Amino acid sequence: MMKVLNLYACLGGNRLLWENCEVTAVELDPELARMYQERFPNDTVIVGDAHQYLLDHYKEFDFIWSSPPCPTHSRVNYFLNAQGIERYPDMKLWQEIIFLKQFFKGKYCVENVTPYYDDMFNPQKVGRHYLWANFIIPVIKQPKDDIGKMCGKNQTASKKTKAERNATNSELGLHIFNLAQGIHKANNEQQTTLF
Repeated sequence: MMKVLNLYACLGGNRLLWENCEVTAVELDPELARMYQERFPNDTVIVGDAHQYLLDHYKEFDFIWSSPPCPTHSRVNYFLNAQGIERYPDMKLWQEIIFLKQFFKGKYCVENVTPYYDDMFNPQKVGRHYLWANFIIPVIKQPKDDIGKMCGKNQTASKKTKAERNATNSELGLHIFNLAQGIHKANNEQQTTLF
């Protein structure tokens, strides 16, 4: 059974359709972690810093999914800058991509919005998001919702509603998971036949 690390898990939109795997989910927000655990009672849920957890535990997994927070990378920054709000993009996104690319032996996918600046590290584009992975992700037809859309209509939305709007489409999550699982299975079968 494939061991999966689901970082910045939120409500687990990406994980909703995954089967036959052992998942460890990491979420910083205790309330979101509680809701995730209710949804996926068989998963191990860690309330903590996903960025640090990756560094400390990456060798324990076969597949890693990371969806770092996107606000400092999104095109909303053009609007904010015009309003006098200046901020750097959070470099944790790039740190994780570089780290996984150089040191992780399994399969990984890092998901984030299309940034307001030029592409970095050759992402694969799906809908309004980028995917950085160490395997090719063939494009699939996206449902109308694409990957969670920020509607902006209800600024007083609950935490769950905002988390649901930002969730990765579960069909895309399943597509990527199935690709990684197939590669993992093929590699293990190949190693078995060598001996």
